[in-house]
Amino acid sequence: MDDLRGIFGRFPTGVAVVTVEVGGQALGLTVGSLVRLSLEPPLVGFAVSRHAALHELLREAGSCGVSLLAEGQETLAEHFARGVPPIAMWHGVATETGTTGAPLLAGSLGWLECSVHREVAAGTHTFFLCGVNLARHGLDARALVRVRGTHASV
Repeated sequence: MDDLRGIFGRFPTGVAVVTVEVGGQALGLTVGSLVRLSLEPPLVGFAVSRHAALHELLREAGSCGVSLLAEGQETLAEHFARGVPPIAMWHGVATETGTTGAPLLAGSLGWLECSVHREVAAGTHTFFLCGVNLARHGLDARALVRVRGTHASV
């Protein structure tokens, strides 16, 4: 599967951070698998490793926030990709609270607030199919993408 990894490494993917809040515990995870599935009804989807701390919290919460990252937010992308312990996850990170209770990252291109509609087992991951309850524009900036193992903007 090295060939598959290499091929997809050449294909730019948008970078987003999925966030949840359950019982006072907030977590976030960088994802490169966010896809728009439908405009009517508004649906998006993304994959989360079953080993990620966010996985079970997302299932419990049944809702999430999605911050679509902008140029200059590489540090945030890396921060939420590393699996930072919850106690340090939000230190120095500017957020606002969305209607779901999930934190939304300041300075993003836009934000989605979603309800989980369905889960599909997908190898080592779960694909979460979500209805978009609210979509808001943020900065008018270039999008942060990941390609060839590094971040770029388009």
